[in-house]
Amino acid sequence: MVSKEDIMNALKKVTDPHMGISIVDMGLISDVEVDDEGNVKFTLTPTNPACMSVLGMAMHAKEVVKGIEGVKSVKVEVKGHMMEKEINEMLNKE
Repeated sequence: MVSKEDIMNALKKVTDPHMGISIVDMGLISDVEVDDEGNVKFTLTPTNPACMSVLGMAMHAKEVVKGIEGVKSVKVEVKGHMMEKEINEMLNKE
């Protein structure tokens, strides 16, 4: 079974392109949830509400977590961005 620790360890591979620091170490990841079926959900909150890199970081984060053995689906929610509605629609299209 996939754990929250597995998710956080995978997300450490995703860095903020401007800072070169992992999004985990920057404190941008919260609300990590994993159910018994391997469905994962987490929130990414950028440091700047107009961050131009948030979509790229969120997409990379989603792909990294999808690559964990046992993960069935991944939903990333961006919060605190001026275009969060549009970004979340792009990120989580089925």
